[in-house]
Amino acid sequence: MQQINYKIPKNLLSKGVTNSKTAKNSLESYILYLAPARQNSKKINICPKASKGCEAACLFSAGRGKFNSVKNSRINKTEYFLDNKKEFCKQLAAETVKIAKRSIKLNKQIAIRYNGTSDLDFIYMLKKYGGLDLLTDKQFKNLVFYDYTAIGGKVKKYLNTRYFLTLSRKEDNENEILNALKIGGNVAIVFKNDIPNNYKGFKVIDGDTSDLLTVYNRGVILGLRAKGDAKKDLSGFVVDPLNINK
Repeated sequence: MQQINYKIPKNLLSKGVTNSKTAKNSLESYILYLAPARQNSKKINICPKASKGCEAACLFSAGRGKFNSVKNSRINKTEYFLDNKKEFCKQLAAETVKIAKRSIKLNKQIAIRYNGTSDLDFIYMLKKYGGLDLLTDKQFKNLVFYDYTAIGGKVKKYLNTRYFLTLSRKEDNENEILNALKIGGNVAIVFKNDIPNNYKGFKVIDGDTSDLLTVYNRGVILGLRAKGDAKKDLSGFVVDPLNINK
């Protein structure tokens, strides 16, 4: 068996101020960044529903993600997760509990996003491996958990819970996002250049203004502007507002 080389990081969660979007959040925020899709030595896909367009346009290449040091840090965390999921989740659980204690002490809400550039069910894993019931235990009452996902079933699973999920539109899941909107779920769509006011009868709001809009809105589309490699997308993942009704 091939030996995976990695160092256990001091912290798995990064402060939201390191990200241009989460830095705009009204709440103190923390985010976990891994290397998306199969960018790991085992070639295990940690974004199991990622399409070709999704992988090509991933925010892994945007913002600070363009720096090799940042990419290497995210890959290192991913290797740690894949090699020892249990210990990884125990460390993540400990960091979450620490943040929860701060939130109670300061009597303020703090936001946590576990999937900055991955699509895993950490709510489930932290319960299984870390013994944390994040959605019902009162010690986490001041924590706001949210994520983006390409997995429609996960949106349905956590609908109307304290875990706020937004379904990402890809070039191959148009019907799925429309169904999610109809049941009150939120959807994220990456647009080329300008963000329209409506998309196929549903209201579009500017999702670039805050990462927490998914928490404070229901049944809306979070419009995102193409960033990084997404600007060069030809797969259909990025929607051109001028072609919506064509």
